[in-house]
Amino acid sequence: MENKTRMNKPCRTLLSVPGNKTKMHAKAAASNVDVIMLDLEDSVPADEKEVARKTVIDSLRSLDFNEKCVALRINSLDTPFAYKDLIQVAEAAGDRLQTVVVPKVNHEADIHFASRLLDGIEMALGQTRQIRIQACIETAQGLSRINEIASADARLSSLSFGIADYQASIGAALVSLSGHGENEEQVYPGHRWHFQLSRMVMAAKANGLMALDAPFGNFKDDDGLKKSTALAKALGCDGKWVIHPDQIDTVNQVFTPAAEEIRRARRILDAADDRSRGAVAVDGRMVDQATIRIARRVWDQAVFLGKV
Repeated sequence: MENKTRMNKPCRTLLSVPGNKTKMHAKAAASNVDVIMLDLEDSVPADEKEVARKTVIDSLRSLDFNEKCVALRINSLDTPFAYKDLIQVAEAAGDRLQTVVVPKVNHEADIHFASRLLDGIEMALGQTRQIRIQACIETAQGLSRINEIASADARLSSLSFGIADYQASIGAALVSLSGHGENEEQVYPGHRWHFQLSRMVMAAKANGLMALDAPFGNFKDDDGLKKSTALAKALGCDGKWVIHPDQIDTVNQVFTPAAEEIRRARRILDAADDRSRGAVAVDGRMVDQATIRIARRVWDQAVFLGKV
């Protein structure tokens, strides 16, 4: 049986925006990004956490996000900030929030905690639309429990890979200023994080979740960004985090079906005609049901994005 992702809208790009920078929130809302993530974690200094929460709430209540998905990244659950992030923002503006991003998920209990807390908040507010959860896999401990995490709760919509924190957790070499995917070819003959990303993708898709790649740190290196994004797409990722608005169009382009890919998908679907239970012939090649499902996914995404 085919697993279907729990998020219908494409999530090609997720832009991380500091929660304490109001001007950046408005710029993100006007951009071409698919998901805006208002961040309370790494981009906010410890002494500004409380102010950042209030700023995020104000933006959620006042800004027009143009029907974009809006996510909130809380602080990790091993800090004194996370529970207040979740309670204060969800209680004040949960009706404007689609997703809570939980960083550094090491155990399925982290997801259970966030989900049960959201249960109570939604019941108290009478909110019928459920806020979803994205789990960030950023440590060796988290990757070691990836199956349990991916199947932990019905609120989960996606998994994402945190490349810099993962490097720190295993003591890997730091080969760039950002620690986010640059200069990898200098230390490893190939994709250094191929196994970790593929493992996360497999767990995500086995549980009907989307899979998102880590950001690429050098926002001035468009060629490097294209290469990193193409590798993520080839491994089965649905999208990629971005850390600068200049990266949005490049990543969106890679994750948007190209014209030839759309034409190929249409030819396969026309041959299958939605009635075939077995393989079909297309230009002398046998196309089985797995390929037909891939074609359907490409076509559905193209329709959603207005490409056909």
